[in-house]
Amino acid sequence: MKVKLEPIGAFGIAITILNTNHLSTFENLGLTPGQAICYSGFRDGQHPGGEFPSYDEIKEDLLILKNNWKYLRLYDSSLHAQTVLDVIDKEGLDFKIMLGADIGAEISNPNCPWGGVYDEVQLDKNKKVNQAKIDRLIEMGNKYPEIIFSLSIGNETCVEWTDHLVPEKNVLSYAQKVKANTNQQVTFCENYVPWLDKLTELGEFLDFISIHTYPVWEYKSIKEGLAFTKANYYSVAEKYPDKTVVITEAGWATKSNGQGIDVSNVNEGFQKKYYSELMEWTEKEGILTFFFEAFDENWKGSPDPWEPEKHWGIYRADRTPKLAVNPNYIRQKSTH
Repeated sequence: MKVKLEPIGAFGIAITILNTNHLSTFENLGLTPGQAICYSGFRDGQHPGGEFPSYDEIKEDLLILKNNWKYLRLYDSSLHAQTVLDVIDKEGLDFKIMLGADIGAEISNPNCPWGGVYDEVQLDKNKKVNQAKIDRLIEMGNKYPEIIFSLSIGNETCVEWTDHLVPEKNVLSYAQKVKANTNQQVTFCENYVPWLDKLTELGEFLDFISIHTYPVWEYKSIKEGLAFTKANYYSVAEKYPDKTVVITEAGWATKSNGQGIDVSNVNEGFQKKYYSELMEWTEKEGILTFFFEAFDENWKGSPDPWEPEKHWGIYRADRTPKLAVNPNYIRQKSTH
């Protein structure tokens, strides 16, 4: 895809598609077009490192998701991912998986607002654990070649605010190892900004680039949301004209305590609007897009029940649907 960005308008750019006959990201990746969503099955009382969802709980989730989504993104290669893959395999469900490795901090990041500074003992330990996680990613990729279509070597480890900072050269080394030992396409999932200013060598090596875009975290109103996401996407696509660029996180929270996201800027109606507009645009352009996320995760963030980290799902933690996936609204065109 080739684009031209020119100064104009509320976000400082106008987007002009220079090649209207570009292949879709699905064609470039050899995939059948379909909707995609980020999935984590942890329920109330469960969390990574603690109690994991059972086979039956994950089966229940996947039966909810199977009619509307074909592609799932999993963030790590833990017991949770193993159970998801077992359910898909044994129940004969038609999902394809992007599987990740949740690598931890290898250097301290004093720029992280919530704490990203560690002693050398912890950082050395993290490096060893990360190697094991990459080995596990490779193992699972080779075990489930018919289900896993892509392997991601990390999640938001290079953006300036991360609490698990990993140098680009180390991420590149992990990508090289995974690519040399598996047959899946290899990517790295990151906020759009680092792709523009410091991940050029990594971006050129990967099979495709995966970006995250969150208008509501960047103080955009719902009216500005889709235009901001488009600007994020096309800015990366312009920088890497010979690379396929997909969206591995884009979403809109439904609740907030005012920490980081204004309370008036989130509700189920706004989420539905952003979801509908995003799906309409990405389907038209053929952009593989993982909506964030399937289910609310109450274990995340602070104990405050209105903590926004808990409220990105298009289903609630009790698995009831929010407005975005209400049968009366799903797949409808957006209204303005």
